[in-house]
Amino acid sequence: MHRYRSHTCAALRLEDAGKEVRIAGWVHRKRDHGNLLFVDLRDMYGITQCVADSSSPIFKQLEGVPPESVISVTGKVVPRVAETVNDKLATGKVEVVAARVDLLSDAAVLPMQVAGEQDYSEDMRLTYRFLDLRREKMRDNMLLRSRVIASIRRRMWDAGFVEFQTPILTASSPEGARDFLVPARMHPGKFYALPQAPQQFKQLLMTSGFDRYFQIAPCFRDEDSRADRSPGEFYQLDFEMAFATQDDVFSTIEPVMAGVFEEFVRGRSVSKPPFVRIPYEEAMLRYGSDKPDLRNPLLVTDVTDAFRGSGFGLFAKAIDKGSIVRAIPAPKSADQARSWFDKLNDWARENGAGGLGYIIYKDGEAKGPIAKNLDADRVARIKTLTGVQDGDSVFFACDKKSVAEKFAGLVRTKVCAELGLLEQNHFKFCWIVDFPMYEKNPDTGAIEFSHNPFSMPQGELEALTTKDPLEIKAFQYDIVCNGVELSSGAIRNHRPEVMYKAFEIAGYTKDDVETRFGGLLNAFKYGAPPHGGSAPGIDRIVMLLADEPNIREVILFPMTGKAEDLLMQAPNTVSPKQLRELHIKLDLPKTSEEKKAAPSAT
Repeated sequence: MHRYRSHTCAALRLEDAGKEVRIAGWVHRKRDHGNLLFVDLRDMYGITQCVADSSSPIFKQLEGVPPESVISVTGKVVPRVAETVNDKLATGKVEVVAARVDLLSDAAVLPMQVAGEQDYSEDMRLTYRFLDLRREKMRDNMLLRSRVIASIRRRMWDAGFVEFQTPILTASSPEGARDFLVPARMHPGKFYALPQAPQQFKQLLMTSGFDRYFQIAPCFRDEDSRADRSPGEFYQLDFEMAFATQDDVFSTIEPVMAGVFEEFVRGRSVSKPPFVRIPYEEAMLRYGSDKPDLRNPLLVTDVTDAFRGSGFGLFAKAIDKGSIVRAIPAPKSADQARSWFDKLNDWARENGAGGLGYIIYKDGEAKGPIAKNLDADRVARIKTLTGVQDGDSVFFACDKKSVAEKFAGLVRTKVCAELGLLEQNHFKFCWIVDFPMYEKNPDTGAIEFSHNPFSMPQGELEALTTKDPLEIKAFQYDIVCNGVELSSGAIRNHRPEVMYKAFEIAGYTKDDVETRFGGLLNAFKYGAPPHGGSAPGIDRIVMLLADEPNIREVILFPMTGKAEDLLMQAPNTVSPKQLRELHIKLDLPKTSEEKKAAPSAT
C-alpha cells in the first residue's frame, strides 16, 4: 500500500466495502458522540468520514489532533447505517473504520475556520489566503478557473490558433495606464516595463508571418482596484488574426466564448452566435452605457425636443444651453407610494444629480411636478416616444450629453433593480461597434484618440483626409456580457502612411510616432498583412461563471484594493545593497511628522 494514500477522499463507494484502504488529508471537522468519534477527512477531491470506537487507542489519538492537521488514516471501508447516510457527499454511503492514524503535520490554533460558512474580513482572508483557499467555495472557484482556461486553450487550438509566449520585460508604453517599471541593473538609469498587454508583440507576430496567435497572457497595469478589476495584474485570452476583417474576428471568437460559457453555466442559458451588434452611439442612447446589460429590458429614449421651449423652465433653459433630456421608463410603477419616488430622488442626489424628475401615467392622467408644467400635447408625445402605457412612469435625466447619457444608464440600472425586472439565469452577449476614432478634450478643446490609437479608421486614409475627425468611426469593438466588458479589440492600422496621418490629427508629429512606436512602425514598412484581434479577460469570464460579485474571489492570490499582498507582504522595502546595485537613490515624500518638524520658511 502507498505510504500516504491508496484512495483520495472522494473515491470510496459502496462497492469498496470490506477493502483495507489508506486515505490522507486535512482534519475538516470532528464530532464526538461519546462512544464514537467521527472525523471528516478532506483533500482537494472531497470528504470521507472516518470513525473510531472509544475502546480503540485510535480514539484518543484522533481526539487530540487539532482541526486542519494533516493525517493519513488506514482502515476498513464499511457501509454507513441507513440513518447516517449523507446524500450530499459522493462518499456519503460509506465510512472508514480507523485502525491506524499517522500525523503528517500538526496544525496550530487557526486564525480563521475552514469548516463552516463564517464571514471574515478581506484582510484576514488575504493574510491567510492558504486557509481561505481550503474552503469549499474558494476551492471550487479555483478549479473552475483552471477548467475554463483548459477549455479555452482546446477551443483556440481547434480554431487553428497557435500559442506563443511574448516577453514580460519590455519597453515602457507612452499610452494607456501607468506602467510597472523594473530597473535595469546592467543599464544604469534605464528601466524595463512589465507589459500592459502583448499588443505590439502580437502585431509583430502578424508581420512575422504567423497567421493566428493566442496566449493566456499575464498583463500588468498600475491601476486602482474595482470590483471587476484587480489592481496590478490580470490574465487575458490574447489573440490576433492575419488577413482578417472585423466580421472574421467576430465569427471566430463567438463560438469559443459561447462554447466555454455553455460548458460551465450549470443550467443557465447563453446567447447563441452571432451575438447582437450595437453601434456605440446607439448603446449610449438606448442603454446609457457602452457596456449594456441586455438582461435589463428598459430602454432609454431621447425626449429633448418634447421639452424644448416648454413650460418646464428647468429643462427648457438647460436645453437652450446645450443640454439634452433622456427618458427612462418604469413599467407598472404608477401605484408605487410617493415615498418610492422620493427615495429615488434622494438616490439621484447622492449620485451627483440635482434630482430625478418623473411623470406618472395613471387612470388616463399624467401626474407629478413635471406633468403640471407641460402642456397635454407634450405629455402625450413623451408617452408615445417612450412607449409607456397607462400604469407606468417615466424618469428623466437632463444635462450635457456625456453626463446625461451616463446618468440615464445609472437610472436604468437602478429602476430595473427596484422593480425586479432583471432577467435571471442568462448570459447575454453583445458587441459594441463603431466607436468614434477621436474625441474633443472638454478642458483644452484638443482632438484626442478616444479608444485605441492603433485602430484602423473606417474609410482609412481617405476618411482621415476628408472628414471631420469627430465624425470618423474606427474598427474598434468591445465584447460585453451581462454588463461586464470582457475585452476591447480592433482591426489594426497596419499601414504607415495611415498611422502617420491618424496620429497627426491627434497632435503627434512624424518624429513623435517614430520615437514612441518605432519598433512596430518599422515592421510595418517591410510588409504587414491586415490584422485584428481582441483579448477577453480570463478573470472576468470566471467571475461571471462563478456568479461572484468581486473579482478577487476567482484569483488565487489577489492583492487588496490598495494593491498590497498581505500574505507575502508586498510591496516592501529593499536593502541599501540592492538599491546600490540598481544605481537608485530614494526621494521619498515626507511623513506628516517630518513635515511638522521641518523649520518654517522665513
